[in-house]
Amino acid sequence: MAYRILAIAPTSFFADYGCHVRILEEVWALQKLGNKVVVCTYHTGDDVPGLDIRRSLDVPWKKGVQVGSSRHKLYFDVMLASRAARTVLSFKPDVIHAHIHEGALIGRAVSWLRRVPVVFDLQGSLAEEMIDHRFLRRDSRMYGPVRWLESRINLSSDRIITSTHNAAVMARGDFHVPTDRVRTIPDCVNVERFSLPRDEETKARIAGLKRWLEIPESRKVVVYLGLLAPYQGTDVLLESARLLLQRMPDVHFLVMGFPGVDRYRYLAEQLGIAESVTLPGRIPYLDAPIYLALGDVAVAPKMSVSEGCGKISNYMAMQLPVVAFDTPVAREIMGDDGTYAEMGNPASLASAIEALLQDGERASQLGYALRRRAVNSLSWEGAAKQIMAVYAEALGKRSA
Repeated sequence: MAYRILAIAPTSFFADYGCHVRILEEVWALQKLGNKVVVCTYHTGDDVPGLDIRRSLDVPWKKGVQVGSSRHKLYFDVMLASRAARTVLSFKPDVIHAHIHEGALIGRAVSWLRRVPVVFDLQGSLAEEMIDHRFLRRDSRMYGPVRWLESRINLSSDRIITSTHNAAVMARGDFHVPTDRVRTIPDCVNVERFSLPRDEETKARIAGLKRWLEIPESRKVVVYLGLLAPYQGTDVLLESARLLLQRMPDVHFLVMGFPGVDRYRYLAEQLGIAESVTLPGRIPYLDAPIYLALGDVAVAPKMSVSEGCGKISNYMAMQLPVVAFDTPVAREIMGDDGTYAEMGNPASLASAIEALLQDGERASQLGYALRRRAVNSLSWEGAAKQIMAVYAEALGKRSA
């Protein structure tokens, strides 16, 4: 059975990172299975050909991509709720697929207009994300109310989809969501788009890109692609680069993403490693494979205790050996095929990267194993079928 799906995304969709990629790939996969999807989102963000995107009222004084927690999101969400309500009445969805806690809150508010179920795509803890973005402190008076609101949102959703088992355990244990209402559907990857280049034309493009980025041909390359922020481990990554370059000066770090590019370029200069670090800024998602193909090793130094880490899936599909901090999420995605460093420790991260760069055979074996894991377990088509099964459960509950 095909569904009419209203996706609510309280973010500047589309931007080339994290949760946006999950939303985009889910919508693409659901559409391929015959579903009709409308995405309600903020007034900012890129349009995507083939997607029905309906934006909230334009705010001329606040443009650009909104990343993470912000006071501006309070009125952004009010205007998004208005757009979502109008869309519920005109589009007449069978189900609301809500992303991020604000999306689930808006989804529950507008679902009563047609009594449709809300499926919450939970990608981390609301309170922990606000702490990660330094918008909230654990000892703040607001911490308790935020946790209470998070609990109410989780419990009011008809079904919850989590990107990791770690998040599912959190939903069931910390927020007492009934076990039968929680399903884990991991961040997946298009293994055809993200794959090693095989034709000569693509290989020539990669060589040209390396020259354009002014990365010396002889250097081994460590790649990172994602948001640039302290909780993403960017500061620690650059410090680990400084330590590694003292021992292996023939290494180059390609650190791709946004925001804060100028800040991190300045930090690289302060650390004395600017000549060995390239920060090209935001990379279009469709161009990500060719940029990642420049890498010999990929890094995922994210330090969030609750969020998923979708970049790892892309690295895996590119057959890159991956170094990540030793977190439950990273272990869940890569298992014994990943390489792990002590959380937040730049010396440990540098040593883990160095070990892979010095042992090419071991690095190749791990890269191949990670690619095989991605092909076997991380298909978006399979994920879309699981999501549709969750819709069926939620609709069955409502009709019961």
